[in-house]
Amino acid sequence: MKQLKVFTPLALLLVGFSTGSPTLPPDTFCGIQNKAFKADEEIGYTVYYAVAGVYVNAGDATFTTKLETMNNKPVYHCVGDGKTNPSYDWIYKVRDKYESYIDTATMQPLRFVRNVNEGGYKKYQNITFNKTANTAVANEGVFKVPACVQDVVSAMYYARNLDFSQLKPEDRIPFSMFLDNEVFNMYIRYLGREEIKTRYGKFRAIKIKPLLLKGTIFEGGENMTVWVTDDANHIPVRVESPIVVGKVKVDMMSYKNLRYPLTSLIKRR
Repeated sequence: MKQLKVFTPLALLLVGFSTGSPTLPPDTFCGIQNKAFKADEEIGYTVYYAVAGVYVNAGDATFTTKLETMNNKPVYHCVGDGKTNPSYDWIYKVRDKYESYIDTATMQPLRFVRNVNEGGYKKYQNITFNKTANTAVANEGVFKVPACVQDVVSAMYYARNLDFSQLKPEDRIPFSMFLDNEVFNMYIRYLGREEIKTRYGKFRAIKIKPLLLKGTIFEGGENMTVWVTDDANHIPVRVESPIVVGKVKVDMMSYKNLRYPLTSLIKRR
C-alpha cells in the first residue's frame, strides 16, 4: 500500500479504506445540502503529542470557509492550515495547507490544492474535478473518478451534514476519495453518542471512527476516534489516535461564526 506522509490528524481524519461491505448505500455522499456550516466560519485546534502518557502542545490547525466564485459558480473555499510549534520543529516540522473549492449546490469538490511540508517531505498538488466527465485533472494526468468523489477537506465538511439520527451504532457510512492520483473506497463507523471532556469543555458528542490508511505517522485500522458536537453544527471537538511512537490528541479550542449556537457545550472548562 502507498505510504502517506500525513501528520495533521484533523485535516486527514477521514483518510481510510474499506475492508468490508458497507451497511449504508454507496451514494450516501451524493445529494446532501449544506445545513451545518456557513461562510466565514473559523475553527481553531491545538495538537497535543504524548510519549509515556505526558501530552505536550505540538502545534495547531485552523479551518476556515469563505464564499467565493469559481467558473461562475458559488463555491465554499475551505482551507485547513496546520503547523507545528517552533519548539517542536526540530523533532518533526510541519507546514501544511489544504484547500477545497466546494460547489455550494451539490457539496461536491471542484478543485483541491494540497501544499505540504512534513519532516522535510514536500508535495504540491493542484487537482480540478470535471463533474461532467467524472475525471480528476492532476499534475500527472487525467484520472477517472466516481461521480460523487471527495477530497480530504471536502469529505470532512460533507460529513458534517450527515443525518446521524438515522444511524445505528456500528453503521458504516461509505464514500470514495481521490488522493495521490488514486481513488480509495472508504467509510466512517458510527459508534453512538456520549459526553466527552476536552481542554475546551464538556460536550454532548457523536462518536465516530474512520478507518485509516497506513502511513509513516499513523498506523492503519480503526485506531482513530473522532467526537463531533451533538448539535446542528457537527464540528469536531476532539480527535485521538495512536501513532508510530506515542499518541496524538487534537482539541477544538476556538470558533467564530458558527451557523448555529453551540448547544452541545455542557460546561466551559
